Amino acid sequence: MIQKALTIAGSDCGGGAGIQADLKTFQELNVYGMSAITAVTAQNTRGVQGVYPLSADAVIDQLTSIAEDLPPKAIKTGMLVNGDIISHVADFVRLHSWKKLVVDPVMIAKGGASLLERESVNALINELIPLAFVVTPNIPEAEALTGIDILNDVDRKKAAEVLFQMGAKHVVIKGGHQSHAQFVQATDILFDGKRFYDFSSPRVFTPHTHGTGCTFSAVITSQLAKGHTVYDSVHTAKQFITAAISDSLGIGSEHGPTNHWAYHAGMNV
Repeated sequence: MIQKALTIAGSDCGGGAGIQADLKTFQELNVYGMSAITAVTAQNTRGVQGVYPLSADAVIDQLTSIAEDLPPKAIKTGMLVNGDIISHVADFVRLHSWKKLVVDPVMIAKGGASLLERESVNALINELIPLAFVVTPNIPEAEALTGIDILNDVDRKKAAEVLFQMGAKHVVIKGGHQSHAQFVQATDILFDGKRFYDFSSPRVFTPHTHGTGCTFSAVITSQLAKGHTVYDSVHTAKQFITAAISDSLGIGSEHGPTNHWAYHAGMNV
């Protein structure tokens, strides 16, 4: 039986992140992918040149069309742009009792451009994270959400506990932003409210990491849609993204995209 996964996120015209990365990932993992677009962006490997949000009504109309005919098994959110869209999406998730929700709290693009209005962080904390089956911040996002300066693994575990207390059922804090000089391994942690799990791989030194967060959370969403556990889903996500970074496409002049087909090309480690 074909399972369906939905991404609620922005469009990246350069194809490396956003719904484009999510749909590529869904396809690679044999789930039927659908999307509700929150904003159109003009961006490439050099940065984000423009962000053009849709209205909250336009987002909800997309979600309604999907829910009425193509209900998803798992859902992920990415770039939600502003508090109005966050609130409407949260209400819709509650209304339709969507349980397998993966929240990727996209805030800042690889080049440093803001992808979430500052006043919207409270809406993310108060309305969406409590609905999350899995939340997947990187270290800067975890710091912004919890107010904790993450300097080491102890701090990261404290932040994971705070995010769990906010209502997320499972917390994954990615380790890609740890100091390269200090950490030769890239280690992601998973917290389920009782214990921590580590997922490590050798750090790959490359500028071609555009869309890694989107791709990572899309793998988790795909695997959850197929009925896998959170632990197994994160394990696959770690393998998938390590392969995608290791086997670089080498396109673009700055922060290039990852290779979404590397995992099935024998590069998974």
